[in-house]
Amino acid sequence: MELSNNLVIGLDYGTDSGRAILMDAETGKELALSIKEYPRWKKGMYCNAVKSQFRQHPKDYIEVLEFIVKDVLNRVPGAASKVKAISVDITGSTPVAVDKEGTPLSLLPEFEENPDAMFVLWKDHTGQKDNDYLNSFSKKWHIDYTKSAGCGDYSTEHFWTKALHIFKKPEIRQKAHSFVEASDWLPAVLCGNTRPEDMKRGMGIAGSRVMWNKEWGGYPPNEFFKAMDPALDGLVDTFHKEAYTCDQPAGTITEEWADKLGLPKSVLIAVGNLDCHAGAIGAGVKDKAMVEIVGTSTCAITVGPKSSGNKLVPGIPQQADDIILPGMVGYEAGQSAFGDLYAWFKKLLMWPLDNIMLKSNISDPETRQKLRDEVYAEMIPNLARQAKVIPPKDSHIIATDWINGRRSPNVDYDLKGTITGLALSSVAPLVYKSLVEATAYGARNIIDRFVNNGVELKEIIAVGGISQKSPYVMQVMADVIGMPIKVIATREACALGVAMCAAVVAGVYESVQEAQEKMGMEISTIYYPNQEHHEHYNIEFQKYLQLEKVKDLTPY
Repeated sequence: MELSNNLVIGLDYGTDSGRAILMDAETGKELALSIKEYPRWKKGMYCNAVKSQFRQHPKDYIEVLEFIVKDVLNRVPGAASKVKAISVDITGSTPVAVDKEGTPLSLLPEFEENPDAMFVLWKDHTGQKDNDYLNSFSKKWHIDYTKSAGCGDYSTEHFWTKALHIFKKPEIRQKAHSFVEASDWLPAVLCGNTRPEDMKRGMGIAGSRVMWNKEWGGYPPNEFFKAMDPALDGLVDTFHKEAYTCDQPAGTITEEWADKLGLPKSVLIAVGNLDCHAGAIGAGVKDKAMVEIVGTSTCAITVGPKSSGNKLVPGIPQQADDIILPGMVGYEAGQSAFGDLYAWFKKLLMWPLDNIMLKSNISDPETRQKLRDEVYAEMIPNLARQAKVIPPKDSHIIATDWINGRRSPNVDYDLKGTITGLALSSVAPLVYKSLVEATAYGARNIIDRFVNNGVELKEIIAVGGISQKSPYVMQVMADVIGMPIKVIATREACALGVAMCAAVVAGVYESVQEAQEKMGMEISTIYYPNQEHHEHYNIEFQKYLQLEKVKDLTPY
């Protein structure tokens, strides 16, 4: 295989696994891909779903990093010496308490098994009460630093809520010096720049989740946080005053990591990025185009030209300059549950198999396990086939997608999922159909909020696992939204996006937009809306919207 002298590596850290993509930046060709699950996370360690506690150990990130980079390099002989840059994205907000050297507390012996000393995953909602207090306090301050959230409310999934929750723990506050986002920490580890005051923190996370805004000169002042709670006193002063866009270098790889990975000591490390922002870049986000990253949850991302009159879109959680494409205004919304809603239904239906059939003595254990695994693998595909043949007009069930709260529009994590209109004739495929429609209604609700507030959208681009493997879901989305949906021919849009950023850092391209043009993937499928179905869903969508108004009804 003939290689150019400009290879780059994109590292994408998702919720369950990390992946590395090795690309030839000049040709845009994908050379190798490696994926590895986080070993401790896979075992469910340090998590408690009942309490909405989801924590990840930094050792998972480090071990996965070493494996996937070595793996892609081993797959392409001679590639290592030609790598010019590495860029990293990760879920967010996923921060961790660190000491003065930038070492996560859970890497210290006395905190090794303490979940509060680990990365607090984006979907951790243990700080909900702290978030309510933060929002209440912020509205009384002379500057509302949450206003860039668009909806006027900060999210429990974001940085300062998690800082308030974690730093109120005396053992953490006593030892911790700063709070660091995973997307900033990993690049800092690779280039040996982990001291919090020197670490280059990315604009993607700072501008969308850490209240950085040029209007007030960067981060809110310490007096704001100190007045909110003494536990936060001095924390913001450990941050570098500037935030850096994804096309800038965080530093050069350390000699230790270069030797460990078998890379040249000249490899540049890009400023870290959020996974959803990287995915939007990889999918080709641009003005008037919205990227839907469709997976366990969703992110709906678009950009627009900067102007002095940029208008906040009410109810949209993140909107700020330079957070996605440098030089443009970025908008990010999303749904807290999409594929997770289907996974919940699948788990519900699997209960008798896991708790009764597997314990039965009718057949041998091996046969029972094989039967269970076959049902598990075939359940959603079979439900989808049956749901597809049910005419939309025959569906009498309206569900909502708020099973993990609502991220946007109008963040509300107290909302719960509902299924209404059930009858004795409501079979499993019909219920599944209603759940798919609910997730599509959630996506439309976000799109309508943008369009109704002056953000022009001419195309919808989809990436992510569900867009690749669930034609039924994507067709329902197109029917509900009423616009064609273009699916990009890659499941690794996030890794591709940061590889594009790495190509800019390496000097192969002058801008991220140019890298998108040269390294972008083709469209694999276009889902066109069925007009008759769309007209029906217009009526049903209004019923979905009405369900929010009865959220506070007390059960009998």
